[in-house]
Amino acid sequence: MKLIVGLGNPGEKYKNTRHNAGFLAIDYILVDGDGLIDAKPSHEFKSEMFSVGRDGNKIIFLKPQTYMNDSGQALKVICNFYKMDLAKDLLVVHDDTDLPFGEIRMTDSSSSAGHNGVQSIIDNLGTQDFHRIRIGVESRTARQDLPTDVFVLQNFGGEELEKLQSEVFPKVKSEVEKFFKN
Repeated sequence: MKLIVGLGNPGEKYKNTRHNAGFLAIDYILVDGDGLIDAKPSHEFKSEMFSVGRDGNKIIFLKPQTYMNDSGQALKVICNFYKMDLAKDLLVVHDDTDLPFGEIRMTDSSSSAGHNGVQSIIDNLGTQDFHRIRIGVESRTARQDLPTDVFVLQNFGGEELEKLQSEVFPKVKSEVEKFFKN
């Protein structure tokens, strides 16, 4: 079994914010051409959950509904329930202000680098030994222009949303598919 988790904040208010890049990426993967998901999500483990069978394996896509800074609460419940091998079977997709907008980076066993959602996961799971896809959201001219905690709650602009859909999320999807195969 593989668990793919997109981080974000629930509710319409946050739908297209930078902090919701993980939710947006999961939504893209679930509907992009493959018809992976046709059903509505179940609401389990403090999350929206989509289960998919692929190549004889169960894949769960999860969007925690605990708000970003408490994401680890939802992951702790589901990972304990399924007795998951975190280093092998957990992939977290999230925004990253340390990367320029549109860049993605795969990392394994790395610190939170100040990302409160990732830190919550590390704290609740007791390890940083899991896979991550970091989606660059940084587009400020200077970090002093707007504090980071305010910046990540700003909506993406129209051109940014278009670039996410046409260029960034297809790359994220490709990395997620590679994760399935390992």
